[in-house]
This record gives sequence, structure tokens and C-alpha cells, in this order.
Amino acid sequence: MEKLVSKIPEGPLAEKWTRYKANVKLVSPANKKKLEIIVVGTGVAGSGAASALGELGYNVKVFCYNDTPRRAHAIASQGGVNAAKNYQNDGDSVYRLFLDMIKGGDYRSREGNVYRAAEVSNQVIDHFTALGVPFARDYGGTLTTRSFGGVQVSRTFYAKGQTGQQCLLGAYSSLNRQIKKGTVTMYPRREMLDLVVIEGRARGIIVRNLITGKLERYGAHAVVLATGGYGTIFYLSTLAVHSNGSAAWKAHRRGALFANPSFIQIHPTSIPQLNEFQSKLTLMSESLRNDGRIWVPKAKSDKRPPNEIPEEERDYYLERRYPAFGNLVPRDIASRAAKERCDAGYGVGQTGLAVYLDFRDAIKKQGEKAIESKYGNLFDMYSTITGTDPYKEPMRIYPAGHYTMGGLWVDYELMTTIPGLYAIGESNFSDHGANRLGAASLMQIAADGYFILPNTIGNYLSDQIRVPKISTDGPEFGEAEKTVMEKLEKLVSIKGKQTATSFHKRLGKIMWDHCGMIRNKTGLTKALVMIDELEKEFWSDLSVPGTVDELNNELEKANRVSDFFELARLLVSDALAREESCGAHFREEYQTPDGEALRNDEKFAYVAAWEYAGEGKPHILHKEELTFENVEMKVRSYK
Repeated sequence: MEKLVSKIPEGPLAEKWTRYKANVKLVSPANKKKLEIIVVGTGVAGSGAASALGELGYNVKVFCYNDTPRRAHAIASQGGVNAAKNYQNDGDSVYRLFLDMIKGGDYRSREGNVYRAAEVSNQVIDHFTALGVPFARDYGGTLTTRSFGGVQVSRTFYAKGQTGQQCLLGAYSSLNRQIKKGTVTMYPRREMLDLVVIEGRARGIIVRNLITGKLERYGAHAVVLATGGYGTIFYLSTLAVHSNGSAAWKAHRRGALFANPSFIQIHPTSIPQLNEFQSKLTLMSESLRNDGRIWVPKAKSDKRPPNEIPEEERDYYLERRYPAFGNLVPRDIASRAAKERCDAGYGVGQTGLAVYLDFRDAIKKQGEKAIESKYGNLFDMYSTITGTDPYKEPMRIYPAGHYTMGGLWVDYELMTTIPGLYAIGESNFSDHGANRLGAASLMQIAADGYFILPNTIGNYLSDQIRVPKISTDGPEFGEAEKTVMEKLEKLVSIKGKQTATSFHKRLGKIMWDHCGMIRNKTGLTKALVMIDELEKEFWSDLSVPGTVDELNNELEKANRVSDFFELARLLVSDALAREESCGAHFREEYQTPDGEALRNDEKFAYVAAWEYAGEGKPHILHKEELTFENVEMKVRSYK
């Protein structure tokens, strides 16, 4: 494969995006009408891209495996959206947001991409405000902000604890406008099961109609994946149960490189697992750490009710260890600190796998009404799930699998290594490095969909205006559909005794135990063997009732789990190959004397981009070396 080319524009960092837009090839309004674009996924990134491209005049087909885009997982992004508007006048700027993201990602992301995300962030806020997102405002009517982890300014715009839901509704409204105008055609309850590549270019997809079970073919001049991340590989995670990595994985098998798969974020403020029958975990927004203080008892195995433990017997361990940032350290650091306290015997609750998030002091100072105005729906959700009133006693929290920084490799234009195939939002690896700062996800996915892709995709499509409408009758579509059908029939024909969910649950435990918050060579090597053994059992004892050509939820699950086995193997291999600790990737062998991540910039300052080499063959590693011209790579300290 040819050398990875990031296509970062020349020139000063602050001028790269402006220069790019000034020199990029354009498609005239008349020619946009001749071109078709497929968008897979209808979260904030997908709905944003489809509506923006439709507004420009392209013919867009957008696909959603739910019955409505309103069920996209972006709804669960509770805390807010980062932007560098500096309404607080506390020293923020585009450059400071860029610095915080580079440092937060532990110097494992591209300068050019990260600066562009910071630069576009202000447009994101203006756009969502215009769409009617009810961001919180101060007494003078100006949009107000709060702080998130890893920063010392207040730059996160929010709508109580339901920012993602409100932003998704705004994106959905802009999408519906284009559907009504006829520039966008919506295909609900369809799941992409393969990518069609013709003469080296992405030209369409094969989807399964989840109601009828029938396979359908769709062609286009370009394909955009906005299909989210793969955090449900842990089974228990903060993601929606149906979130999965299959669409990106199908594209990977067709030639798109997969970058940094082992960079998976563990969120520190999830409601702990309550029983063995759960299918997911529930996130308590990072925004709660603005007012909540995290602590454990100073005495091991102290099982007294939290309100009976006096102040002098409480260990506010984040404030003790990281005085400059306190409870608002980045997520990877807060997660490992919680695990360390629990492993040392200071955890709370029946399992000992929890710490307290306490609002006692904030309620005393601000009043219960003020806290309710900022976090009311989150408190209600916690009370409903646990039966405990967080206004009266502390929440219990523990880390859980959350966001994937890894994803399909893309260049500055958000194009993968397959010409004509783009990946936006969480489905690409682009902007977050080894750890994502809180409230940077909505910022990035909205920027990708609304403001970046619509500017970059024309550079490719300008050379496609003479290409006629893509026919789905060609041999490439037939071959892809045949491949999909053969796999579905194979899954149904096994006739074993175990459900897909049971295999997923066991795979998730392997990944959590050996490739979760803490990793080491022995555990990762063991995990590869365990994954292989479990996958063999899957293909010999899986039970999928029903048939291929009907509504069949169990078949959907089985197909996704089969992809997770392959992805899990790559994820573990990537973690083994990266012999350093950085961000959320923490190898026990590589840590500072005080237990912090120890990078190896000389050997590992690169993006690991993996090439699929064929069934049963090991992946091939390609390296995109990272260069830092505007920031100095140094020890990431929040003390």
C-alpha cells in the first residue's frame, strides 16, 4: 500500500483551514444535482452531513438502522459542547482549546486536524443556537458555560444534562427540512452489511431491510460513514445496546485502514453494575464533577453509610493528588485513580467497586434549586435506577467503557484509504489522540458533519461529474450481496445452543479484564488465545432462531458479535504493539514512579493504521508519523 498521506495543508497552523477552503476544487450548483451521496448513520454527524449536503444541492440517501434518527446514540451525550467563544473572559481562545485537546490526547493526534476542530467549534455553537437548541443562559441572556475535565477555563455550552438530545433534535429538524425539499431520501430500519468498491472507489452499499429481512443495493458517487464507535465491544458500556462497529469493520475488510483501535476511553462516572443481568451501564455526565466532589473513606472496607463518615475521615483523592485540576482531571486519569482506590480496598458499596460523587457542599453553598437547574434530569435518572436520592446522599460511580478514539483512518479531508469513502464523527480516528476531553465529541461530530465534510467532499466529487448514475446491476454489487447472504445463512445454519448475547457478554469480560483500563503483555497475550477459543465456540454452538428473510433481531446481534471477534483481535494486537502508556492506553510496564502514563515519543509518536490482509492472516501495520511544529511534546501533568 502506498504511504499514508494526511494532506495537511502547508502554511501557518491558524491559516491552514482558510487556505484549504480558498484553494479546494468546487462543484457548481448545476453539477451537484447530478451527483449522489450515501450517508450511513443519522446521529449528529450523519444528520448534520446529510442535511448540509442536501442544502448544497447534492442528492443524498441517508440510512438509519433505527426507526427514527431521534434514537441515535448522540442523544446520550449529556454534558455539553466545547467552543472557544470566551464569553467568560477567562483567557480562553481557539489556540488554548487546541492546546488542551493536544495535551488531553497525550500528543497522539495531528496538529492540523485538532486546530481545525477548535477553530470550527464556534460555528457549531452558532449553528445549534440557530436550530433552536436551548443552551443555558446567564441572567443577561448570554449563553453560559461550565468547565469539563482537563481544562482550566469554562468553555462547555450545555442544556442541563441533555445536551446531546437537544443537539440531535436540532440536527433532526435540519434533516427533515431537506427530506421535505426532496434533496435527501431517508431509509430507516436498514443496516449496512457491506461496502461496494468498483475499480478502487467506494460506489455503494449493501443493506438489510430489518423489517423484511431482504437485502437491498444502493449506489452513489461517494459514501459517508457516520456510524459511531465500537465501545460496546466490552458488552457493558455506556453506549446504547445496538451501537456497534460493524459498518466501519466492513469498510476495513474492503480496504480502509483502521487506526489506533486500542485507544478506547473509559468514562469515570458511570453508575456501577448492579447485577449480572444488565445489558448496559448508565452514564452520569462528567459535568457533575463541576460541583460534585469525589471521595472514598480513609479507612479500608469502611461500610458505614456515607453521611455517617465525618469530613476528617474522607479522602478526596483527586483533589489530593491533582491540586491544580482536582475533580476535573481528564477522564483517563480519573478512571485509573478510581480503580486504584478500589483495588487498594477503599471502594464503597457491596462490591467495593465504586467511589462517591458527593454534592453536599455544593447544595449547602448554592441551594438545591440551583443544582437542580443544572443537573436535574441526571439526578432524576440516578434516583430512578438506584433508588437513592442524590440530593440527600452521594452518588456511587465507577469507570465504564465509553468512547472510541480509534476508528477508520482518514486524511485531512476525512477520506479513508478507499477513494470516495469518508468517515466522520466517532467512526474515524481523527481528532482526539489517545484520550478525548469531555464535551469534545459533540463539538467534533457536528463540525465534521456540518462544516468540514461539505467543504472537502467537493474536492473528490469535482472529478466525478461525468460519471453517470451508479448502476447496482454490476458484478461488484452482486459479489458483495452474495458475500453478505452467505455469512447470514452460515450464522442461521449453526443450530447450536448459545445465544449471540451470551457470547458477547463473555467476549466483553475478556476485553474488560485484559484490555480495559489496565493492560500488560501477559494479559494481552492471554486475551488473544481466549478470543480465538471463544470465536471457535461461537461458530460451532451459536443459536440463531428464525430465518434470514424475516425480521430477526437475533441474527442482527449474531452478525455484529461475529465482527466484534475480529475487531477484538486487532484491538488487542494494537495494544500489544504499542509498548508505551499514553492517554487511555495504560500498559502497566510503562508508568512513572507515581503511577502516571509513561510515553515513548522516540518510538511511538505515530498513528497506527492497520491493513486487513485477508481471512485468517495477521494485519499489516502502517505508521503515520506525527510531527509537532507548534507544541512541545512533554510529560502530561495535571498536578
